Amino acid sequence: MCAPNEANVERMLSAMRAGDSGAATELLPVVYEELRALARQKLAQEPPGHTLQATALVHEAFVRLVGQQQHDWDGLGHFFAAAAEAMRRILIERARRYQTKKRGGGRRRVQLGDVATLDRDGADDLMSIDTALRKLETIDQRKNQVVKLRFFAGLTVEEIAAVLAISPATVKSDWAFAKAWLHREIAGADTP
Repeated sequence: MCAPNEANVERMLSAMRAGDSGAATELLPVVYEELRALARQKLAQEPPGHTLQATALVHEAFVRLVGQQQHDWDGLGHFFAAAAEAMRRILIERARRYQTKKRGGGRRRVQLGDVATLDRDGADDLMSIDTALRKLETIDQRKNQVVKLRFFAGLTVEEIAAVLAISPATVKSDWAFAKAWLHREIAGADTP
């Protein structure tokens, strides 16, 4: 991920940390295209027929980011990781709302016995991934961060190493472990 005018962005992030509310207004136009590309990447993983557009996802994520009381991003990598996390949370919330509607909201479910089938769609997959990531976070926070930065933020091994201040070899090892662990967790959740 190559940011335009990185020194300028770093200056704006620093100003936001210092409490300058005007810096957020300056920041959005500078990072907008990269955030939009990140949003398009996230939305491409959504099931067909979703209604959220990349522009709406960028704006909602940005509002959440600048609305935080603390802006403690240690540079551009952390900012984009925070943006990816905000987008992930927005998509998870939408998936939960969709599941609630799909499952009849507050209505009581009636089993149809042997004819009932398990319905798998993108919202269910996203929920399984989120559940597994929460579990991984309790086991190993760094591996959880590697997954979020790699899968959700789209950072390279080298970029993740710089953000987390670890070696690229450690990132590769953590990524390999986390992928296998998450696969096992998600496959196990699908097993009756």
